[in-house]
Amino acid sequence: MEKKLTRREEEIMRHFWERGEMFVRELRELYPEPQPHFNTLSTMVRALEAKGYLGHTAYGNSFRYYPLVTEEEFGGKTIVGAISRYFENSYLSAVSALVKEEKISVEELKELIAQIESQSTNNQ
Repeated sequence: MEKKLTRREEEIMRHFWERGEMFVRELRELYPEPQPHFNTLSTMVRALEAKGYLGHTAYGNSFRYYPLVTEEEFGGKTIVGAISRYFENSYLSAVSALVKEEKISVEELKELIAQIESQSTNNQ
C-alpha cells in the first residue's frame, strides 16, 4: 500500500470508507449528474485494487469491492509521507511550520502538550 493515490482515487476510497462494500454500479450512483462513465470507474477501482487499497468478492461476472485499508491507516501514511518528504522526517519541523503558518496556535499546542502529559501520567 505504498503507492500514492490521485485525487480521484482518494475520492473513490472515501466512498468505500463511508459505505463499505459496493459494486461499481453502486459507486457510480453516489456521483451527481453527469455521473462518470461506468468503464472509467471500473478501471479506477481495478487500479486501486492493484495498488492494494481494495479487494473484491466475485458474484458471477460481477465483483463487489471492499476497502483493505482503513481511512485511519491511509491518513497516517499520508501524514508520515508528507513529513518525510517535506520536513526531512522532522516532526518538530512540521509542528513548527504549523505554528509559523498560524494553522495551530501556541495556546492549542500547550493544550495538546498538557493532554499528552496527563495521558502518560494516567498510563503509568
